[in-house]
Parts: sequence; C-alpha cells; structure tokens
Amino acid sequence: MPTTALGAFLTARRARLTPGDVGLVSSGTRRVAGLRREEVAVLAGVSIDYYTRLEQGRERNPSASVLAAVARALDLGPDAHDHLFRLAGVSPGAAPTPGRPRVGQSLRELLDAWPDTPAVVIDRRLNLLAGNALADAFYADFTEADNLVRMTFLDPAGTTFFADWRRAAEACVANLRLALGHDPHDRRARELVEEMGAASAEFRRLWGRHDVQGKTHEAKTFRHGAVGELTLAYHAFDVRDAPGQQLIVYRAEPHSRSAEALRLLGTLAVSRWLR
Repeated sequence: MPTTALGAFLTARRARLTPGDVGLVSSGTRRVAGLRREEVAVLAGVSIDYYTRLEQGRERNPSASVLAAVARALDLGPDAHDHLFRLAGVSPGAAPTPGRPRVGQSLRELLDAWPDTPAVVIDRRLNLLAGNALADAFYADFTEADNLVRMTFLDPAGTTFFADWRRAAEACVANLRLALGHDPHDRRARELVEEMGAASAEFRRLWGRHDVQGKTHEAKTFRHGAVGELTLAYHAFDVRDAPGQQLIVYRAEPHSRSAEALRLLGTLAVSRWLR
C-alpha cells in the first residue's frame, strides 16, 4: 500500500493504463488493474526495485530526470506532470497561500470596468474572491457563491446551472488536487477536501481518480434561472502580483443567443442594484 501522496498518485495513474495504451503486448491473465510495476519500470528505464520503492514511499529523493521518465511512462499530461514533480518535492512550488487572499484594489477596478461580461477572481482552492456586478447576477441561482467546489457538489442549483454537471464536477476535483500539488501542507485546502469527502460520495469517487488539471479554455454551457441557457467561452489569467490567484473572464459569441442573454442579465443586475 502506498504511504505517501506521491505513491497514491503513481498507483492510481498506473491502474488507469492498459499495456495497449503504452505500446506493450499483453499476454495471459492479468491479476492487477492497469500496468504492472515492472512494466512502468521498463518504460521509465529504472529498476523494478527502485520504482517499487518510489511507489511505496521508501524512495524520498527522486531526481528530476527519473520523474520525467516516469511521467512519460504513465503518459501524464502537462498538469499531471507538474503535479508529480511537486508531490516529489522537486518542482519549486509557490509560497503558501494565505487563508483568504486579498484582491488588490486595481484588480477590483478592472473587474468593474467590464460591465458587459462576467469576470471573477479565484484562488487555487476555487474560492470566489471577487467579481463584478454581472458575475454576481450570473451566480445568483446559488445560495452562496463562495467556492466553486461547494457550489458544484453541495448547492442544489449546481446540477441545473452546469449543463454538463459531470464535466464540471470532474474539473473542480482535478483543479483542487492541483492546488494541493502546489502546497501539500495547505491546511484549508485539506479541510475543504475532508468536508467535501464527508458530504459527497461522487466527490470521494472522483478524488480517488487522482486526476490533475488546471483551467482550460473551452466553451461551457450554463442554465440560468432568469435568462435561460448561455454558452460562454472563458479565459484564465494568472495574477502576477498575487501568486495563486486567477482572473477568469467569460464571453459570449457576438450576436448569439448567449450574447442576448448576457445583455438581459446585465439589465436585471442594474435593476436589482437600483432598488
């Protein structure tokens, strides 16, 4: 049994691959799911004993070259590759994130300068730290728009608001595991994982997959209680003077049904503010 986060990650990712996925020929009955340890060792060019020690937590100081070889053997994507390095203590991580990061005044003013598109600032734990008026209206269906993980798994609005709820749930969990890769000792992130694991069986299942992924750029479809369905693309920007914070800006295709829905949502937001 793995005794470290690194070992658990390697074991989970090894179990997800078949010999055919990595160009190996399989013969006979296999007693384990996925690749065998010796197969990963061969693919990575290390001894079976060394890889076994790494997975069991008995090898504490793997080199960057070994980790890169293991990442290739396990066919890890960029986010999972970086996560592996951080778990091993090789890739330099960002400084520990404070309990509730502050959003700078200039960034808040930038958010408010975009009245026609939802824009928010989040941290690695997917806390919503700040947003403009249209973002407040965008998330108005939720009881409390405080953390995207809680909103997705615990708020009843989540399963309706996210048209592809399963994809949204998978992304949330993969983003949160990436946060722990940046700082494995982040107490608040670990508390969030424990809270969600106790409250949601689906979260526990997805957490056990050890998927790792940062924010992507593909369009997402949402179902808003006031304006109906919106399909929005988005971009994520790192906040250079606040490590761990990201600015997320949504946009609709010009002249689309979603653009009209955003305009209506903006009108409703202004009406609510004027009351």
